[in-house]
Amino acid sequence: MSEVLSIESLDLEARGIARREGKTIFVQGALPGEVVEATILRKKPSYEVARTQRVLKESSLRVTPRCPNFGMCGGCAMQHVDTATQVAVKQRALEDCFRHISKLNIPHVLAPMHGPDWGYRYRARLSVRYVRKKGTVLVGFHERKSGYVADMTECHILPKHVSDLLVPLRQLIGNLSVCERVPQIEVAIGDGVTVLTIRHMDPFTENDLALLDDFADKHQIIWWVQSKGPETVKPLHEKDAGKLAYSLPQFGLRMAYKPTDFTQVNHQINQALIARALNLLNVQSQDRVADLFCGLGNFTLPLATKAREVVGIEGSKTLTDRALDAAKDHGLEHKTSFSTLNLFEVDVQWLRDLGYFDRMLIDPPREGALEVARALAQLTSAERPKRIVYVSCNPATLARDAGVLVENGAYKLISAGVINMFPHTAHVESIAVFESC
Repeated sequence: MSEVLSIESLDLEARGIARREGKTIFVQGALPGEVVEATILRKKPSYEVARTQRVLKESSLRVTPRCPNFGMCGGCAMQHVDTATQVAVKQRALEDCFRHISKLNIPHVLAPMHGPDWGYRYRARLSVRYVRKKGTVLVGFHERKSGYVADMTECHILPKHVSDLLVPLRQLIGNLSVCERVPQIEVAIGDGVTVLTIRHMDPFTENDLALLDDFADKHQIIWWVQSKGPETVKPLHEKDAGKLAYSLPQFGLRMAYKPTDFTQVNHQINQALIARALNLLNVQSQDRVADLFCGLGNFTLPLATKAREVVGIEGSKTLTDRALDAAKDHGLEHKTSFSTLNLFEVDVQWLRDLGYFDRMLIDPPREGALEVARALAQLTSAERPKRIVYVSCNPATLARDAGVLVENGAYKLISAGVINMFPHTAHVESIAVFESC
């Protein structure tokens, strides 16, 4: 059953919002100001979900999606919206989270950070499925709101040379003896190097290995393999073990990593983000700085080129070991130290035991840094870092943690803004600055 709906606004998933007798209707494929004919897909007591069938009155914000898979593939949600509006939607989402969750207004909205709109995704997990009935292999992202793999032959958010591999990968996997036992391929692109990590649940035969080698030679990629859990990930050939890295040229750094390590998907934005974070921290040469959720040292090592001392803390020993190795490689081990700790279970005494920090950078996963924020809020004025820069991949947990920092007068929110790390998706990356009161 279809009905005509007038669209008022856009939600974070790029769905149009309409109302009927006070009830909210989320309309897939609709934009603010449009009148659409839509089919109701799902009814709940407080809301409904619909899909646009026909646009009766079109918005000036609407653009033609570049990718033929848009609407079917779950990788992108906003290709029908021009990129400037995408950023505006994300900025509004950030401001709304602060207003509704922490009851805060952002005093100064930072200019949004932009990078390339297409071909930016240097990290990706591609699902693989052998379709027995059709005798074919699918390689790509999942369909929207589905466990099925999208039937895609190109992808415009992947670098073109990786997009061009989608069809050859289908053919390759279809020729492997384990074609039904390959669930995924992970893409990791470094400086001049493309690594594909193939997950295989049965051993490769000699013929399989020969096919993989031929593919690597022809397409100039490096194979890593994974037979079970993450601990089994290794290069197919040992000679390729140390080739994956990304550069931070403004700091003279080369960050080596393994394809399973967390790194930012967008290298250009990552470089700009580091520069902005350090600028907002206003690090001085005499400062002692903490980098919490430090990972591979993506911020730690650049900070070490500016500060007197940097302490990096992360929940994974694998990552902190790798970060320490990178510090040694760059002659920064005398200015850095790393420790492994579950930062979701800390308290104020732990923070006091670390000693005084002039500045602090926090870059948590989607869960945020609630216990860290609580610990910081309990410090005395003399104990608190003068400035905190918080890099977030979830505006809701950022706003929540901001409320904790500000609530009892420990800190004040100075500024915040969005980082368009993932164009055409609903993902909101952001950054916020706090100063001790």
